[in-house]
Amino acid sequence: MSDSSTLPPVRLRPEAELARDALSTPLLSRAARLARWAGPDTRVDAGGGLVDEQLPAAAEVLGLSGRDATAYAGEAWRIAVDTGLVEIVDQEEGTVAPGKDLALLTGGSPQDVLGVWLDALEAVLADASVPDLDGLADAVDEDGRIDFSALQWDPEAEAEFLDGVLGNLYLLTVDQDGPGDAPVPLPALAASVLVPGDMREPTNDVLEQVSDAMMRLDDQFRLLEPAGLVQYQPVDEALRAGDAEEEAAVADDTDVSRYGMVRLTPLGRYGLRARLLEAGFEAPAVGDLADKGADALLDGTAAFPPAAAQAETEQWLARRRPLDAARELLAAARGSDPGAPLRRLRCQQALSLVGAEAEPALREVLDDPELGGLARVWLTEHGARDVPAPSQEMVFWLTVDTVAAQLAAEGNSEELSALVRGLAQQHSGFFAAAWRVDHPATAEVLEAMGRLHPDKRIAKEARKAAFKARSQHGG
Repeated sequence: MSDSSTLPPVRLRPEAELARDALSTPLLSRAARLARWAGPDTRVDAGGGLVDEQLPAAAEVLGLSGRDATAYAGEAWRIAVDTGLVEIVDQEEGTVAPGKDLALLTGGSPQDVLGVWLDALEAVLADASVPDLDGLADAVDEDGRIDFSALQWDPEAEAEFLDGVLGNLYLLTVDQDGPGDAPVPLPALAASVLVPGDMREPTNDVLEQVSDAMMRLDDQFRLLEPAGLVQYQPVDEALRAGDAEEEAAVADDTDVSRYGMVRLTPLGRYGLRARLLEAGFEAPAVGDLADKGADALLDGTAAFPPAAAQAETEQWLARRRPLDAARELLAAARGSDPGAPLRRLRCQQALSLVGAEAEPALREVLDDPELGGLARVWLTEHGARDVPAPSQEMVFWLTVDTVAAQLAAEGNSEELSALVRGLAQQHSGFFAAAWRVDHPATAEVLEAMGRLHPDKRIAKEARKAAFKARSQHGG
């Protein structure tokens, strides 16, 4: 995923709702409870961790019990320190006090709360990139430095791998052709990062890498679930234990969920989008354009999938009176630049969501050479009376403009191929007239029709017409 590419827009819940979700996560709620529990007698070690003698009391405050209770309490304390919910007053004495950010959780804005949660998420993601370091003592050299090669661990590569996995999970979630809110099988997610796109059949080596990655991701997602980032169903214990007989039973089972299933939560969508924006990606959210002008709306939704473009447009229209919105949209749709046809297509789609109150705005542009055609279409579809018939010149101009917009939106799609076949079939003299159309994209459209039409004779006609159009315009 290149940081220069624009990702599909994500639909986010209101920040107030996301802030409530953040406060209820085990990660942040435990850290906040310990921050409020800490007092003058609380002591930390040189690294800021709660001293061993006080871990049982911290676990009791959190209502934790069992073998791992103190470990979970220690993790919660570290999150409290990392997020500023607790401040170390005296490093030598090991004394602490409530941090300034603790008050944000009860008295701050939703953005304040989400900011604290994002800090907590970064701390957990850093932890998730660290493997089991049982052999850490053996990997420390004479100078006290850690030999990461002895641990077979590359910190940067591990963090990059996890970022790639989470980036693909985000893309699968927001893409209109992806699973959406449905959980993603862990093998598919691991393969999306490790299997080259041009590899038809993964090699045994690649499959082994995917299997190893699944087990790493299983550990990582177990850590990330309490943060509220994901909902996670872990890998079947038979696979983790390496029991050959049980593994065979799992392998023969068609239930892919036994290999682990993960999906982003609404809070997770917010968190990963924030990280992507921080990393320099274009990661729009539906509603970003609601308070901007019509030019920003039409240009901004140009690359959106249809459902997202409509959702964005509906939010934009909700803030304006229909007649004012229609006039603003039509003004923004004008132009002869390469992006203008797609702007007009988005304008037409936006106007389809506006009621009859917009009729005066459409009548005002009936004589406009760029907008008159789409105005007639809108008025006719809305049952308006006395709609003047378009001239042949306007019909052909609108046709070229529409095909140019479809090319920009979809490329050489099957829908565009069907449109091209239909145009050539309905108008026997289409190409003889089309090359004369005074539109900046005429030659490009005719060349595309020559590529897309399956009939060689008609395709040749289209290419000849494209040559004439280029000659006419000095190209």
